[in-house]
Amino acid sequence: MKRREIIKGLGLLPLGGTFLGSILPGQSLLAAPSRVPKRNLLKELGIRSFINAAGTYTTMTASLMHDEVVDAIEYSSKEFCMLNEVQDKVGEKIAQMVHAEGAMVTAGAFSALTLGMAGILTGTDQQKIKRLPHRLEEAGIKSEVLLQKGHFDGYEQALYNTGVTIISVETADDVERAVNEKTASMHFLNCNAMEGKIMHEQWLQLAKKHNLPATIDIAADVPPVSNLWKYNDMGFSFVALSGGKAIRGPQSTGVLMGKKNIIEAARLNDSPNGVTIGRGMKVNKEEMLGMYAALDSYINQDHDKEWKMWEDNIGYINDAVKNIKGVTTEISVPPIANHTPKLRIAWDKNIIRTTRENLGDKLRTGNPSIEVISWGDEDNSISLTVFMLKKGEEKIVARRIKEELSVASS
Repeated sequence: MKRREIIKGLGLLPLGGTFLGSILPGQSLLAAPSRVPKRNLLKELGIRSFINAAGTYTTMTASLMHDEVVDAIEYSSKEFCMLNEVQDKVGEKIAQMVHAEGAMVTAGAFSALTLGMAGILTGTDQQKIKRLPHRLEEAGIKSEVLLQKGHFDGYEQALYNTGVTIISVETADDVERAVNEKTASMHFLNCNAMEGKIMHEQWLQLAKKHNLPATIDIAADVPPVSNLWKYNDMGFSFVALSGGKAIRGPQSTGVLMGKKNIIEAARLNDSPNGVTIGRGMKVNKEEMLGMYAALDSYINQDHDKEWKMWEDNIGYINDAVKNIKGVTTEISVPPIANHTPKLRIAWDKNIIRTTRENLGDKLRTGNPSIEVISWGDEDNSISLTVFMLKKGEEKIVARRIKEELSVASS
């Protein structure tokens, strides 16, 4: 309760009640007990905090949780619960939200991929569950997964962790030739959809033709909010989602959602069950409930209003720097992953004598510290996003970039 609500509530208490009766003579009714200030552990340990104009990168601790998520974590941290019951109840609610038969909270999207793949490989067979990730074929476990050549980007390691072999394909004919008695599933990396030759619908048709599960990784592909249920509605067998990006759940969480039998099997491969590939992928009750609170909040927020705010903020920064001599700017929206307004700022190195790395360092070591996207192929440009900025920080970002570019051109 807010302080004013507490004060207002005092007027409703009976004068003879225990509360008022405990006030000593001469003691003020509103005198609050002295409280020890909360420790600033970042300052105490010398950890740098910064304005995040880069985005939801894991190395930058992704996103900041909303108050309702923190409240859910704090409240549940003070109560004991049976972990599987929390996962049962939370998974049931999340499944309803995302139009899936089943859902579970995982230790990030990477964990969701590993556990979902494990569920496909083992089903509910306890002996197979104990066998992963070793010598799958000896245990009668299918061992191959099809993935388009353009969808290899490193995150397929989550599938490799189960012991499978990934078979690269490019065309529908490649799929026809590659499918055999060892094929366990067909996987799709959504953010690289345009890099492949087979799109979602055809991929699903091919999987259905061969009676194979089709799975998809959409880790950073929200917004739009509709992506939370789009791929379940399309018929993918499981969908892996990051919880700690735009949804603003705990960074260490993800969601595995999809067919009931796969989710059931994935949970048997997960903590708190022992002798499983997922025993070390523990998710505590606070994270489960925090993820549920984050999804509930995200789905019900005003997304049009939020998008307008992003457009205004990116426009403010653009207006501040676009007229500097030698500077060119471009506003775009990535089509799939990190689908929010993005600003690219480039400069003529004959006029503005700095590099991408140097400008990034100046912003990073300034006061306040600011992180932008200061890496890539071009040495004379940076990029930034605004969807992780706190209120008013767009003005600080605009001022500091303008200052540094102006100094470099003088």
